[in-house]
Amino acid sequence: MKVIVPMAGRGSRLRPHTLTIPKPLVPVGGKPIVHRLVADIARVCAEPIEEIAFVVGEFGDAVEKELLAVAASLGAKGSIHYQLEALGTAHAVLCAASALEGPVVVAFADTLFKADFKISKEDEGILWVKQIEDPSAFGVVKLDANGNIIDFVEKPQTFVSDLAMIGIYYFKDGARLKAELQYLIDNNVVKSGEYQLPDALRRLTEAGVSFKPGTVDEWLDCGNKEVTVETNQRVLEHDLAAGRLQQLSTDITDSVIIQPCFIGANVRIERSVVGPHVSIGAGTVLTDVNVKNCIIGNHTKLEKTNLVGAMIGSNAHYRGRAKDLSLGDFSSVHE
Repeated sequence: MKVIVPMAGRGSRLRPHTLTIPKPLVPVGGKPIVHRLVADIARVCAEPIEEIAFVVGEFGDAVEKELLAVAASLGAKGSIHYQLEALGTAHAVLCAASALEGPVVVAFADTLFKADFKISKEDEGILWVKQIEDPSAFGVVKLDANGNIIDFVEKPQTFVSDLAMIGIYYFKDGARLKAELQYLIDNNVVKSGEYQLPDALRRLTEAGVSFKPGTVDEWLDCGNKEVTVETNQRVLEHDLAAGRLQQLSTDITDSVIIQPCFIGANVRIERSVVGPHVSIGAGTVLTDVNVKNCIIGNHTKLEKTNLVGAMIGSNAHYRGRAKDLSLGDFSSVHE
């Protein structure tokens, strides 16, 4: 099994945090989004993941090394591919053409999920979907009477289906997908100036490939600051229930920790109340603070404040009044 992770976009809705790192490397529950995404995929695969192909922009050597380390931590080979122009989802997948052989999962790296289905060797194709109340803002799938996917509709204004595609797809035959993606490029099949993956899915369906929906129990978005903080909350709850929640530092004095919380290595907490639902990166220092439902980066310093629903980057320093705060890396605010 191979996994392709298109992630060339910078994630403008999550700024200022994505000004310094790509969105898939933003941590939730102490791990980068992309690390959790691939681990979730591994849990539904019937066979081990042999390669993770990351499709990136011009992110630099440090980011690429971190991505290769994510793959290695999951027992897979990592490879880096480039999409230097925003030419659409189909183009992004085709940028990793060398990985489009055999069984392939394509996973766009701005979403996490929880599911209890398994990919079977008999499955030709699976599209991860979530049943939602208002499908008008999403791409949805249309099913036949046997529950097979027969069409893909982008942002339907009249009801077609309430099964929204969450951006994760399984293909038994990666080479066949590659041929359809190349067809779109060669024949300039574009929408709004971009090559779109659903056009390739439709061609595969019309050619007889059977896709079925893989309905997820939970769809966790990481599109902007508010939903990323909410996702951090749910991830911590899942990690606590699964016995995976970590507290790597015990340098905690005159303080209360209300679980679930992730506390990284070499964190120091003094005279503070932390939690519930707080993730704290390595080397961070909290003094005289009360924080809950927050994401706090590495080597950051918080003093004399009360924060709820905040997202604080790495190497930042904040001292000031209580507020709902979004503070990027290397920022310093004293009030």
